Amino acid sequence: MPRNTLQREAIREVFLRQDRPLQVAEVLDLGRKLAPSLDQATVYRNLKRLVEEGWLLRISSPHLGTVFERSGKGHHHHFYCRVCERLLELDGCAMKPLDACAPKGFHTEGHEVYLHGVCKDCGGAKALLQPRRGLREMGP
Repeated sequence: MPRNTLQREAIREVFLRQDRPLQVAEVLDLGRKLAPSLDQATVYRNLKRLVEEGWLLRISSPHLGTVFERSGKGHHHHFYCRVCERLLELDGCAMKPLDACAPKGFHTEGHEVYLHGVCKDCGGAKALLQPRRGLREMGP
């Protein structure tokens, strides 16, 4: 059984404090505030172990690639904010019964739903009126 190191505890604490899916770079940045000696290889190694132990889940996000979140939260979906580029958790699932969403005669075994837009911290509906990053407003 691997021993709990200061670095591993810092990584766990990052997930407890943030309580949302995180990219490796976010874990490293936030973890260094708790354990300055934390490096990228240590983060990768500990994320792998925490997934193997069942404490974390590895998720494939269409916007961010691989992210990690704490396990045991039950089935839920995610919201990607295009402004702050964070992946946030949504409570529950509106896709019930699943087979009603599938083509006739199909049997659904699982699903993933990712919503995207602007989170409330970044301005919500007000931000929708602003052009997206990298896009120019077109003149007449």
